[in-house]
Amino acid sequence: MSEPATLENTPTSSVVGIKRAIEVVGKIRTEISHAVVGQQDVVAQVMVALLAGGHVLLEGVPGLGKTLLVQALAKTFAGKFARIQFTPDLMPSDVTGHALYDLKTEEFKIRKGAIFTHLLLADEINRAPAKTQAALLEVMQELQVTIEGKAFPVPLPFMTLATQNPIEQEGTYPLPEAQLDRFLLKIRLNYPTEEEEVALLKQVTMAKVGERLDVSRVATLIKAETILSLQKLTATVKLDERIYTYINKIVRETRVYPGISVGAGPRGGISLIRAARANAILAGRHFVIPDDVKSIALAVLRHRINLAPELEIEGLDVDNVLLDLLEKIDAPRL
Repeated sequence: MSEPATLENTPTSSVVGIKRAIEVVGKIRTEISHAVVGQQDVVAQVMVALLAGGHVLLEGVPGLGKTLLVQALAKTFAGKFARIQFTPDLMPSDVTGHALYDLKTEEFKIRKGAIFTHLLLADEINRAPAKTQAALLEVMQELQVTIEGKAFPVPLPFMTLATQNPIEQEGTYPLPEAQLDRFLLKIRLNYPTEEEEVALLKQVTMAKVGERLDVSRVATLIKAETILSLQKLTATVKLDERIYTYINKIVRETRVYPGISVGAGPRGGISLIRAARANAILAGRHFVIPDDVKSIALAVLRHRINLAPELEIEGLDVDNVLLDLLEKIDAPRL
């Protein structure tokens, strides 16, 4: 396992440490590309969430490689991976775990659920009822699960990647705003380009039988503990006072902007700061610039605002409105 041995011992305020973090992150992205064809923006945004210690809501039609991406990412840091298919009859205990009575010992034993992992893929989360969706709330916020009144911490790092289909709405349960706000990013997956799709067809079908996901070409670079060090270093990326003001202006403008009925709360600004710092790491810098904020703002804010009904009737979506809003706010010159 070719891990930079000094990363864990590097002071969290060290620029040298951040440079090492940039190097490691670049290698992780390269390894993921060995399994995932195209979708570079999606890969980058998932990496942003991982570095920022956040969770991701992925929206896209089936078959765009969401599961493959999560498996490839997990393999790069020897992480545990679990997938839960959310269905209308899925119970909260199926996610978190439950107490089981052992007849031999005449005692209750705790059987932990799939949630005790590093990367949790919650597939089609909006197909499960609100009670089951809420089973994720505690672990996403507190990084622990309560079973029979006792708290059990999940392995760290922990990240939930939930998927939902934007087309099929029959038999779905919309995520409540309180839960949407727990996701650092909402990422939209689009169809690959023509060149990417041809490369994908070749990679998946060349001398292979069936549709088993293949991450054999992805190398394990670091340990799970190193991700925690990367997260700590990301949190120290320099943020100029003018960037704080810029981010605050963006979030506050969502509350008064024409066509937005519900704007982003304070968590939106906090999330934008965390994501911008991680974006800087991916760009190879130890400081944040306005472009780091603008390029990730849609993913951070699109699930935190609601449009007025008349705009939706006109065919506008959240991204259109947010892009207009960002254009009207002057970015600081650093």
